Amino acid sequence: MSNSSLLDRYAALDSAAVSDALDQLGLPAGVGGIRPVWGPMAVVGFAVTVGLEPRSGRPAGAHIATTAIETADEQSVIVVDNQGRTDVSCWGGILSLGAARRGVRGVVADGVCRDVAEARELGFPVFSRGAIPATARGRLRQRATGEPVEIAGLTVEQGDVVVADETGLAVVPRERAEEVAEIATAIVVRERAIADEVRAGARISRAMHDDRLAGERETAR
Repeated sequence: MSNSSLLDRYAALDSAAVSDALDQLGLPAGVGGIRPVWGPMAVVGFAVTVGLEPRSGRPAGAHIATTAIETADEQSVIVVDNQGRTDVSCWGGILSLGAARRGVRGVVADGVCRDVAEARELGFPVFSRGAIPATARGRLRQRATGEPVEIAGLTVEQGDVVVADETGLAVVPRERAEEVAEIATAIVVRERAIADEVRAGARISRAMHDDRLAGERETAR
């Protein structure tokens, strides 16, 4: 399956369905706490990772995340590991502008961002733990890019599939992505069938069973 086709399949899913599929395979489920900072939105793409650390007097080097943006493309989601810090921004307006101009699909940050209005004006999806005006300059430096990072307890490797929406975040190991998409798609089909039965007047206790949701039976009894 091509990368574009794979991302199209995930674009038809949400974080809950992907999380359920990960659960069925014994992989880490989705997490909450990282949400869109403006408007309802969802983003799906291949991870381009950025690891940050306190500057602590070390040379600053290139501004955080700029090297990741320059290597990203229209199938990428920038994933920023700032260890969940909420006292300093790890993403801002010029980064949103640079990423948007590269065609990047969005950013997911385990930290907080700033310049929310600029991201909204660009239509650029930003997911984080919130917003703060405090700058990263003099406070943070880039530890690595393209290396494994940790986001809200999930390990994210370069190229993993990232699914973020208003519910939360799910991360799919690239080598399991087709398998997870297949299971998640079947979950969506089953849940839509159950919802249709409830809308048609079926008792929810009869239409909705854990075994049915897991695919162990096809019709409610």
